Amino acid sequence: MVFQKPPDGGWGWVIVAVSFFAQFLCYGSPLAVGVLYLEWLDAFGEGKGKTAWVGSLANGIGLLASPVCSICVSSFGARPVAIFSGFMVAGGLMMSSFAPNIYFLYVSYGIVVGLGCGLLYTATVTITCQYFDKHRGLALGLISTGSSVGLFIYAALQRELIELYGLDGCLLIVGALSLNILACGSLMRPLESSSSPPPEKTCVDKVPDQYFVYHEKEKTVEENISILEKGYIDEKCVNNVPDCKQDSILNKNVLSSISINEKDTYKKKVVEQTNFCKQLAKRKWQLYLTYWKETMVLFKNRVFSALFVAILLFDIGGFPPSLLMEDVARSANISEDDYYMPLISIIGIMTTVGKLVLGILADFKWVNTLYLYVTTLLMTGVALFAIPFAKSYLTLAMLSGILGFLTGNWSIFPYVTTKTVGIEKLTHAYGILMFFAGLGNSLGPPIVGWFYDWTQEYNTAFYFSGFCVLLGGFLLLLAALPCWNACTRQSSKLPPNTYSYKVASNA
Repeated sequence: MVFQKPPDGGWGWVIVAVSFFAQFLCYGSPLAVGVLYLEWLDAFGEGKGKTAWVGSLANGIGLLASPVCSICVSSFGARPVAIFSGFMVAGGLMMSSFAPNIYFLYVSYGIVVGLGCGLLYTATVTITCQYFDKHRGLALGLISTGSSVGLFIYAALQRELIELYGLDGCLLIVGALSLNILACGSLMRPLESSSSPPPEKTCVDKVPDQYFVYHEKEKTVEENISILEKGYIDEKCVNNVPDCKQDSILNKNVLSSISINEKDTYKKKVVEQTNFCKQLAKRKWQLYLTYWKETMVLFKNRVFSALFVAILLFDIGGFPPSLLMEDVARSANISEDDYYMPLISIIGIMTTVGKLVLGILADFKWVNTLYLYVTTLLMTGVALFAIPFAKSYLTLAMLSGILGFLTGNWSIFPYVTTKTVGIEKLTHAYGILMFFAGLGNSLGPPIVGWFYDWTQEYNTAFYFSGFCVLLGGFLLLLAALPCWNACTRQSSKLPPNTYSYKVASNA
């Protein structure tokens, strides 16, 4: 398949629009799962840590399975994967309305919906990158706000649906809304050139035609020889038993001389096929070795190693508020009459603002994106430490807005990764970092919930969360200090494709 040059417009803006709405419909419920979390606590009577697994799986399993999602999009295309993900998300939400226990929700909501979200995210990002080159950053920024807007709207929508139709009715209606992803996916027209000639086959592609597929003519010759040989021997054995053995030997010699060329050809092909399989296996093994060598080289980069620890600790500590903030308000005995807006909705709208503002700041040349990212981590840790002291709706709303804005640092995370490892290794490094981000998303809320089950209060849980985020921020800051660059220059040269961070005044 030969792709056209990215048009940077035209139908590409339709792709941006449908990708925005697809992420809105897909991520709205999983990101606003904090509203459902309260209902599941009351419905099943399980512990907070065990119940929190549902939302954490829904948000983390897509990142954990990002390599599989990428393979699916590469193999089948963005449009089929987006349509299939719509069935998964809608089906998982509808199945969750019939959940008899919390374990059923682990599969229906956590795994099925989570995988559907991961597939859709990969499909929307891939096809957007195909349609845009010069305006790729703007296009990706626009579609990424779909999930944040979905969090803002779905938090209030699910709350209202629960009051009107109950938890089961809410999940059924939200699942039905998710079927609109099918319409969005059908508009994701692949960017390909039908007029271009097909690419010439490589040597590996030509091998099956040469060695694996045998010509029917040669097959027919060998089969006919076998039939003639068997029939002739049987006839002679019936009519003249003493001469059977001698005629059989004579017949074999005659037939062998006839088929010697075909048998030599067959043996030659078997040998060539065996050699090809050995070479293919050796090549695959070399690719695996190269992958692990490149991975080890990445971890030799001091900043990358600190970045992987920071993103893991950030998601362990920074993700739980978006899931548990509503329960924090209920645990603080805040009256529902004081609620002007769900806290999760505040987090969602401020996340959108944070993505746009931080993304714009990252484009300024005088701003060091690594130090900007470290600043967001440190401020997030301080905000998490302040949650136990918030005893009113107003203070919780302010902290929710601050945390939502700082969570928008996801928009500058690709910038930091690119500057750390170089554009050549971005895909490899970003996949590794997203895996650990998904691991943090999956572990964070259950850990905070278990702290509550043990202590019957959220104070210790959020002290732990704040400590994790602060630790990750300080480690990343320590690894990025300019003094390390002087020490490295004296000992040895920096490896290729690494980025030497400088202070903002020297950038």
